[in-house]
Amino acid sequence: MSDDAFDVISLGAAPRPDDGAELARRVRQALVEQAAGITDASAVRVEATVDGAAVPTLDVDLTGVVVSGTRKVPPRPGPVSVRAREAGIVGRLRVDAHPVTVEGVRVDVQAEAENVSFSWVEGVDGSLAAELVEPTQDDRVVGHVRVAASRDEVVAAVQRVAADLAKAQGVTLSRLDVDLVSRGPRAASVAVRAQIRKGFLSATAEGGATATVGTDLVLTVSDVSVTSGNPLVAGMLAVARGRIQAYEGRRIDLGAQLPPGVRLVDVGLDVGDEVVLTARTG
Repeated sequence: MSDDAFDVISLGAAPRPDDGAELARRVRQALVEQAAGITDASAVRVEATVDGAAVPTLDVDLTGVVVSGTRKVPPRPGPVSVRAREAGIVGRLRVDAHPVTVEGVRVDVQAEAENVSFSWVEGVDGSLAAELVEPTQDDRVVGHVRVAASRDEVVAAVQRVAADLAKAQGVTLSRLDVDLVSRGPRAASVAVRAQIRKGFLSATAEGGATATVGTDLVLTVSDVSVTSGNPLVAGMLAVARGRIQAYEGRRIDLGAQLPPGVRLVDVGLDVGDEVVLTARTG
């Protein structure tokens, strides 16, 4: 079986469940045990229906769950010799969180996918797992996702991360102002102004960039900058400036990053009181 934690979900002992409640219990247990960073899993709720090897519906509700990067992920078990493999399909997979808290940011999530192929895998040791099957052009996954978070909470999280990174470099971040601005239904820009201190030196540094998703679903990064009016700080930023400005004009084909059976047909990015990302496949 694959060693990728996102490809294989351990489901206890064989045989496969023939009851929706039992499958839901096992999926919930797997999420709690295998998902990285869940510090409070009491709110995780799962519902499922079963029809032979098929799973007509699988609903996961993460509302109230708290996720933190500080929790260590338990080591994954070693490879398992496969005794039997049976094709399965999830007719409709739905994930909701209203909200889930990630690193202090409350994130509202609504995602749904249809026709998600997988395999029931039984090991010679009596174990059972569900292994995702990569979709193909003839077996496409149709779905949508919406992720939204408070703009102020996103900015506060960026400030916390930046302060920690600066501290690790021996620099004190006295102040960091982050301005996120919508530039249309598929574009946003960020402007950053930082007050930094290192020893007796105190100065201001500024930076920014714009990200735009075109109608061809290609992400383009532009208007990349990092500057400082203080020549000493400008010198310190020289290496970082070169690396950051290398992203100027960078083009990323979002659709090409997905498996053949997942075709991205629309992407939206909006920045207001909330930062909202939407995507649709078909």
